[in-house]
Amino acid sequence: MLIHALASEMKLEAVTTEYRGHARDLGRQAAESDDIDLVVALGGDGTVNEVVNGLLHAGPDPEHLPGLAVVPGGSTNVFARALGLPNDPVEATGALLDALREGTERIVGLGLTSGPPGTEDEAVPARWFTFNAGLGFDAGVVGRVEQQRERGKKSTHALYVRQVVRQFLGEPNRRNGTITLERPGADPVEDLVVAIVSNTSPWTYLGNRPMYTSPKASFDTGIDVLGLSRLSTAAVARYGTQLLTSSPERGPHGKHAVSLHDLDQFTLHSKVPLPLQMDGDHLGLRTSVTFTGVRRALRVIV
Repeated sequence: MLIHALASEMKLEAVTTEYRGHARDLGRQAAESDDIDLVVALGGDGTVNEVVNGLLHAGPDPEHLPGLAVVPGGSTNVFARALGLPNDPVEATGALLDALREGTERIVGLGLTSGPPGTEDEAVPARWFTFNAGLGFDAGVVGRVEQQRERGKKSTHALYVRQVVRQFLGEPNRRNGTITLERPGADPVEDLVVAIVSNTSPWTYLGNRPMYTSPKASFDTGIDVLGLSRLSTAAVARYGTQLLTSSPERGPHGKHAVSLHDLDQFTLHSKVPLPLQMDGDHLGLRTSVTFTGVRRALRVIV
């Protein structure tokens, strides 16, 4: 029905993804084509991330590359909701058709990760993210959720909560963090247990409840980061409560929390390999990652 509605307004070729990375390949083909003006991603945040990485494989060029439209089809759909789209795919399709008729669009900034020169992660390919990334604890939770989904478990919010508890109980560095944040012109921030990088706000949703780690993060600025240097039982209870009650005005705070806003670039180094996630996709272990905020990276129909 959604495809039929879209096809009534434009010349449309519908392709179903068949393997991990297929959406990225399709995005790249669209970027290299001379006759594609728009790519519509129907799926969750992982699908959107793949399409974006395909579209921008040769770098951002929003005035000349195809635009992106998103119809949410996943369990959380953070990127689509951060753009102001309804979470229901039928309602979102209606909003998209209205935007196409009215010619409304915006150019958003994105985050980019790369392996810092001179480190063992130097050869890791650069990768874009649309709404958030994380090194450490939250990425470990994402990895655990992915393992459960591969075993056939449904992606529910209860599943996430259970994996948060298991990650906490199994976290060896929760009292003595291994991450150092370095950025030009500032002293390093040391001994972080987790670093959560945001390109927009909210960070994620628990059902219909938005949660804000970096409330001032925006598609129109650089990237924000929240670092926590302790995850004791008391600290987890405190920061968990602050997350659940967070708002566009205030996120997690306290003496073990560091919040940085509108950064162009910074690098995270860890004394031990830690899990990395981007847009809710677990990407394995890293010891060093450079994060860059790229303004005006992608044209979005909204």
